[in-house]
Amino acid sequence: LQIVHPWSRATPGTAKVGGGYLKIINGGSEPDRLLGGTSPVARRLELHRSAVVDGIASMRPVEGGIEVRPGETVELAPGGVHLMLVDLKQPLKVGDRIGATLTFEKAGAVAVEFTV
Repeated sequence: LQIVHPWSRATPGTAKVGGGYLKIINGGSEPDRLLGGTSPVARRLELHRSAVVDGIASMRPVEGGIEVRPGETVELAPGGVHLMLVDLKQPLKVGDRIGATLTFEKAGAVAVEFTV
């Protein structure tokens, strides 16, 4: 798996959540699944999906992880599937580099660094 361009937006000082965005490229011959992860800047790192249905925006946790098929690129982006940094321990500021560990079903723990 290749993780491409992990980034996050700056948050207001009182924000309790932040988003994480990136691309996952599976250049292998077997599928894998992103299950979640951890970050020292948040109490939890969760997978979420944003959607607008009948004009109503919602955000829900993704159950069962996100599959990345062989030869496929999955993009986690604003307005769709993304990572949520829940219960932030500090604001995310422009220029910060935020460490995290993503957990995959087969690849295991993969370290990433988000640029804010």
